[in-house]
Amino acid sequence: MELTGAEILIRCLQEEQVEYVFGYPGGAVLFIYDELFKQDKVKHVLVRHEQAAVHAADGYARSSDKVGVALVTSGPGLTNAVTGIATAYMDSTPMVVISGQVPTGAIGEDAFQEVDAVGITRPCVKHNFLVKDVKDIAATIKKAFYLAKTGRPGPVLVDIPKDVSNHKTNFEYPASVTIRSYHPAGKGDSAQIRRAAQMLLEAKRPMIYAGGGVVLSDAAAQLADLARLLNFPCTNTLMGLGGFPASDRLFVGMLGMHGTYEANMAMQHCDVLLAVGARFDDRVIGNVAHFAEVPRNIIHIDIDPSSIAKRVKVDLPIVGDVKLVLDELLGVLRGGKQTPDAAAMGAWWKQVEDWRAAGGGLCYKNSTEIIKPQYVIEKLHEITGGDAFITTDVGQHQMWAAQYYRFDKPRRWITSGGLGTMGFGLPAAMGVQMVNPGATVACITGEGSIQMNIQELSTCKQFHLPIKIVALNNGYLGMVRQWQEFFHGNRYSETYMNALPDFVKLAEAYGHVGVRIEKPADVEPALKEAFARKDDLVFMDFRTDPTENVYPMVPGGRGLSEIILAEEL
Repeated sequence: MELTGAEILIRCLQEEQVEYVFGYPGGAVLFIYDELFKQDKVKHVLVRHEQAAVHAADGYARSSDKVGVALVTSGPGLTNAVTGIATAYMDSTPMVVISGQVPTGAIGEDAFQEVDAVGITRPCVKHNFLVKDVKDIAATIKKAFYLAKTGRPGPVLVDIPKDVSNHKTNFEYPASVTIRSYHPAGKGDSAQIRRAAQMLLEAKRPMIYAGGGVVLSDAAAQLADLARLLNFPCTNTLMGLGGFPASDRLFVGMLGMHGTYEANMAMQHCDVLLAVGARFDDRVIGNVAHFAEVPRNIIHIDIDPSSIAKRVKVDLPIVGDVKLVLDELLGVLRGGKQTPDAAAMGAWWKQVEDWRAAGGGLCYKNSTEIIKPQYVIEKLHEITGGDAFITTDVGQHQMWAAQYYRFDKPRRWITSGGLGTMGFGLPAAMGVQMVNPGATVACITGEGSIQMNIQELSTCKQFHLPIKIVALNNGYLGMVRQWQEFFHGNRYSETYMNALPDFVKLAEAYGHVGVRIEKPADVEPALKEAFARKDDLVFMDFRTDPTENVYPMVPGGRGLSEIILAEEL
């Protein structure tokens, strides 16, 4: 039986067991939307902006280990989606984005709502396709899902002209796919893994530095087993939070620009560093030259060979899937008789504990007069038992959430790390709630970030999503204000938000519950009441201290040991 391109596309999504497509209709995708209407296996979630469609697919994918799917029309539909695509690319989220395109005969003619989707997205996708023949749709979709999920995950764009979606051909979905130039790594080199085991056993000042690759590879259990077997300190990047339990005694906290003193100092002064699924980015190690001042042997495990030795010299590279490599590494260590030097490890742990004491831990001056944002996060963790899915936007609230909501499980922390996208939190929470019905989902945001995609409160109402929004409202674009205070002579250029909406009334206008909290004594009762409302979206507007800054902090361009612990400036 011959099917149209649109019918074939929907059949392909069904074959890939896609549950939800997040999208927004338009002229170039009308045939596709018509076929969505005719079936009920693939459900469509109508967002209110295409950026939100991709962020929702992102949250769906990150919290579930499934491929997220978004559908947008041509022209502005595609360009609105680019921010979400770039966000997913930077954070290695498996995603397939399907965009409509003008008819093939009109491509290049500056037709109505035409943009070069392939050209625009080329720098921020793992791969993209322009499908010019209906016969290629099934094979292309199969390739797109394969590319998105395997190797280092990422977004894949499939651009389908309107006439192609209406042409007919026979349908057969490929059982498998091979791409001549694409052979993602699996197991690591066994000889290199044995060398790594020996290097770790001989270390006097070891450190495990784990990133988002641990979460993406579902290797949290292996990482915990390794750290506990060797009794090594472990730190996580922002994207790796939850990849190692924050409650474990071996965890020294997040490292980097707003990491703990002990994590940064141990990272700087270790003699053997095991980097697992991380990429030594600028917010993690600060100044590269400063980081290189202390000699250390670096073992780097990553599925993406281009990430190894990209910013720092690596002594022992291991290209492979993190989970498979750690499994083999554990086997080698357990099969041998050698153990780490107990005396050296005792001295190293004493040094780490001394740093922990010197740093004072994560602390702040609480107040009975004004709400401190850190206090809100601490109470949120306490009331949810640390078991909620947490999404955030970007800014001070994001860093406080990373510091004070201590994650013990992977895939519970959903944030924009690489691109730093304001407007990510609410639509990402929608995707998380969709794929985790009945779970507790909280979006921690700021009064600036939430307005970038606040229209999605309408989507939440339509699809009955009981997300809890924790808005830390300090009246400023807080992180920018903090940098202006530190480095620009307190010149708060365009960071004071002096025309904010009444968020309580705004939430109510969308059909939700809105609450304003202005006193520290009301924080805990408000959170308890909000989370007791299992079926309602509750928007909590916490009026927080506008002068509070995020500490610790490594200033931009400085080294890890040049950390500011408190208000010293």
